Amino acid sequence: MSNGADEKQIQTLIERWCAAVRDKDIEAIMAYYAPDIVAFDAIIALQFRGAEAYRKHWEFCLGMCEGAMLFETHQLVVHADGAVAFAHWLNKCGGTDDKGEVKSSWMRASAGYRKTADGWKAVHEHFSAPFDMASGKALFELQP
Repeated sequence: MSNGADEKQIQTLIERWCAAVRDKDIEAIMAYYAPDIVAFDAIIALQFRGAEAYRKHWEFCLGMCEGAMLFETHQLVVHADGAVAFAHWLNKCGGTDDKGEVKSSWMRASAGYRKTADGWKAVHEHFSAPFDMASGKALFELQP
């Protein structure tokens, strides 16, 4: 059964997390995740298990963007059922390069949440980009 209040809480949680990413605030980014997070990110590794492993990955990613970060959710859909929930959205992410130019692409994102004593926490996250099977190259130029 869908719960509108829980869905709104998760939407707010995602908005705060996106703001933390744009602010490059690693503590606020990591507060979004459960200690046992399992993440399938778009780069580096097949999976990240646990908050410490994912923190190191986030630190690496934040270090790749010298300038301002771009990190926005679009077409966010949240479903909640009291103790568990999931969300999916399109994410525009990127950053400003050393010449002041914004470099960005669209990614697909989904996440699973569990309600804890500390509120909703992401227990699973998945970011990906579609790719061309013939060339093996990511299709970063696709638009919603």
